[in-house]
Amino acid sequence: MTNPKNTPKKIRKPAKLQQRERSTQSNHGTLQLLFAMTFLACVTIAMLAGELPELVFWSYWVASAITFIVYRRDKSAAIRYQSRTPEKTLHLLALVGGWPGAILAQRVFRHKSKKLSFQIIFSATVMLNCLAFAWLLSSLGATFLGLIVRSI
Repeated sequence: MTNPKNTPKKIRKPAKLQQRERSTQSNHGTLQLLFAMTFLACVTIAMLAGELPELVFWSYWVASAITFIVYRRDKSAAIRYQSRTPEKTLHLLALVGGWPGAILAQRVFRHKSKKLSFQIIFSATVMLNCLAFAWLLSSLGATFLGLIVRSI
């Protein structure tokens, strides 16, 4: 059994430093949320302008809604010490277009927003998805997307 006298005490940061860190995290979360909402607005505008099939539009909105719900369930499971959603599942949902919903869920539920290893991979999934979306708007991507939509 460990002796409480021999265990190191947790050093508490000064109040001003804690406040500054919270403010920086809050600003980062606000920028992420603004980016997600701007992205979804662009998806909507591209669809309304006829540059993007409705299938892609609905895919982003549905994937975001599903991802939001999965984050909520995972947060609830974490609180109750129940079986959790694997991080790779959360990343896969973000990669296929659910990242705007993930950003909103991270903000609303304060879930997975501070874990650096998760945020690094999450950021990579967002960038990859945005690159794929930009490619879909190119002439080659539009041709590919047209073939997919016609085959459905």
